[in-house]
Formats: sequence, structure tokens, C-alpha cells
Amino acid sequence: MSAEHIPADLLWQITRNYSALTVKRRPATAGGVQFSRDPLNLTNKHSRKYDGYINPQAIGITPGSNGGVNLLTKKSGKSNKPAGELQTASFGKGTTPRKTYRNIVNATTKRGYRPDLRHEAVARASAIRKSERAPKDTPARKARGVKAKKAAEKA
Repeated sequence: MSAEHIPADLLWQITRNYSALTVKRRPATAGGVQFSRDPLNLTNKHSRKYDGYINPQAIGITPGSNGGVNLLTKKSGKSNKPAGELQTASFGKGTTPRKTYRNIVNATTKRGYRPDLRHEAVARASAIRKSERAPKDTPARKARGVKAKKAAEKA
């Protein structure tokens, strides 16, 4: 029996506690939350809905090598050929953020991908784009009060 004939719900029941992509935390420190390192998991939550290795259609957003973002989509008919299972589209850092988000939504909508993941995909791309921006300089603190202003003038 090949992997494409095994239902996704059965695969989840078998692998949910034994996945190498799962990051488990102790209940005392983080409340027992489980995270996932799966590149096709948009929220990094270890759950049936978001794990990409289980779902036949999955979306992943990763940082690009030279800035920008990469859109990873999983081809549903290639589950028995892992090397050809992912399709990648790159949006460079020169692409405007709005155009990047629109392209992500259009690429998933036109292929009939899961509409419940579109919002998370755009949010992840937005977070990656925001992390690539240079931090702003902190402005100098203004002196407040009469005594502080006189002390600033003398210095």
C-alpha cells in the first residue's frame, strides 16, 4: 500500500506523537504547547490543520536567500515522489509588499488551494518582510521640565 492510498486522518493519528518535526515543551515551562518545524506549516503549531506533511495541499512561506519571500506549494498528486512534490515561487525584496501579498493570494486561489490558509500565508509573508527591514534610529530624548531644559542648555 503506497502513501497516497492511506487517508490523511489515519496518517495523522499514527505520526502525531512521533514526528521528527515536532518540538515538545514541558508543561511547567510553556504549558505543554507543541510546535512544528515543518516548512509547510504557516503558524508553527503542531496540529492536524496546519501540518503540511499530512495535508495533500499545503502552503509554506519561507525567507528568500537574498531577501524577499518564497512561496512553497505542495502538489497533491506527487505524494509518492517527494523530490517533485514542492513547487517554489520567489518574490524578491524589490517586489512591493502589496504585490507580494496579492501574488500569494492569486497563486493559491487559482489552483483551488485551501482558502483557510490564505490569511496565515499573507501574515507570515508580512512578518518576514517586516523582519528584513532595517531598524529605525531611536530619536534623542527631549528634556522635560524647566530644570532639565536648563541642564541641557548648560551641557
